[in-house]
Amino acid sequence: MRAIRIYETGGPEVMRFEDVELPPPGPGEARVRHHAIGVNFLDVYYRTGLYPSPPKPFTPGNEGAGEIVALGKGVKDLKLGDRVVYAAPLGSYAEERNVEARFLVKLPKGISYETGAAMMLKGLTAQYLLRQTYKVQAGDTVLVHAAAGGVGLVLCQWAKALGATVIGTVGSPEKAKLAKKAGAKHLILYREEDFAVRVREITKGAKCAVVYDGIGKATFPASLDCLRPLGTFASYGSASGPVEGFNLALLAQKGSLFATRPTLFTFLADRDRLERMARDLFRVVQSGDVEISVASRLSLAEAARAHAALEARETTGSTILLP
Repeated sequence: MRAIRIYETGGPEVMRFEDVELPPPGPGEARVRHHAIGVNFLDVYYRTGLYPSPPKPFTPGNEGAGEIVALGKGVKDLKLGDRVVYAAPLGSYAEERNVEARFLVKLPKGISYETGAAMMLKGLTAQYLLRQTYKVQAGDTVLVHAAAGGVGLVLCQWAKALGATVIGTVGSPEKAKLAKKAGAKHLILYREEDFAVRVREITKGAKCAVVYDGIGKATFPASLDCLRPLGTFASYGSASGPVEGFNLALLAQKGSLFATRPTLFTFLADRDRLERMARDLFRVVQSGDVEISVASRLSLAEAARAHAALEARETTGSTILLP
């Protein structure tokens, strides 16, 4: 079995594609033979050391889709041959892997492996942001940073389906077209415009109910200036670096704001919640309210190339690796 292994943190070049001995699945685990593997900016954080990794060497990746080829003791409700998807702890950049069964969800027949691998981490992130962190209602105005990115495109579509008006920030006219197609009514080219000023202009001073920010350092604290009184700042990523030196008094000064930094795996720790979130995601995908865009397909051996494109912000939609 071949997998990507990381022996030291650093640039994309630290990822090695090599043979790995995979033990039988342990109690409560299932072995998944991957048909497709999701690529996310989260993977970059672990590779660079921004997020602490397990003991090295380790295999990156938190998302995949495939079929069950072996079961450990005590696994119920799953059988050999089942089509499954997951967002789980590290280890997905591999031809096969053992996964705790509590993270596996059966993939509906109408959803392909490629779509499944591209949608779980991003789609479940969008679900907890839109339906749990701040429950978007019809009539809300929301700001989505990186609106043409993997999570951004899902947020735009789903928020529009909920009846919200979506303002999106993007880095180029090409990305603006993608975000507009996904449901963003207003687009801001953040390299050319002051996004906080444009939000005030677009909303005629009313501002937004919530800001969904996966960028981090480059968009803070200006994101707070986009919020109405009692609005919510939901930070879910740090693509430009982490937010540092957060002065809580800013929240009071800018309108008694709420700020939160949730993480997906806190939500997924409860199996019942995971199943509800997955059903919600499958529903909007199968109904057509949310289309999962797989914009780039690379072989597993080309993982370094996928990371380089992510970090250069050359990607739109989702990137997947094919074993």
